[in-house]
Amino acid sequence: MLCTELIDLPEDGKPFATLLLAHGAGAPMDSPFMQRLSAELSALGLRVIRFEFPYMQDRRLSGRKRPPDPMPRLLECFRAQHANALANKVGPVFLGGKSMGGRVASMLADELPVSGVACFGYPFHPPGKPDKTRTAHLQQLTTPVLILQGTRDPLGRPAEVAGYLLSQPLQVQWLESGDHDFKPLKASGRTQAEVVKEAAKATAVFCRERLAG
Repeated sequence: MLCTELIDLPEDGKPFATLLLAHGAGAPMDSPFMQRLSAELSALGLRVIRFEFPYMQDRRLSGRKRPPDPMPRLLECFRAQHANALANKVGPVFLGGKSMGGRVASMLADELPVSGVACFGYPFHPPGKPDKTRTAHLQQLTTPVLILQGTRDPLGRPAEVAGYLLSQPLQVQWLESGDHDFKPLKASGRTQAEVVKEAAKATAVFCRERLAG
């Protein structure tokens, strides 16, 4: 079940690793956020392969909004993208995703042979429902996972995340003043582009450190 792909490469065409990057629940792989993030990551040496889950492809074709596919179908799609990447011998592979896409990636962290996982704005709980956490699988992970999270993210703020039981190989890096889409308050003096760049730099460092052993 391969999906449509968009591939961003470093300028020299020599990536040190590949990141499979999935979109969030409401925006496609070519949303402004995804385009900016992918460009920043590729500029730092990663091959970024963006792809769309089936429901988003259907939405693109029909023009009608529809909810995300059930989790088994999302997982199946991500597995297919990973298998295709390995078949094309793209080198070390990392999984990643925005919000829901990151959640799906994290659920495959220990199942697939990957070097690590990067999540951009992890949905620790649904909007307005902090008691319905999505952290059970994060407690047992053995694969290194990096979560880039805005300090104003309503789906997981610092005080909430501090109370979660998370596995030792999982690290959360906080992006000051960022919301779920990494948009900061004007009073912070920062721009969304700057916060996205910060997240990309942290991801590149994470990936290089994983490969260095």
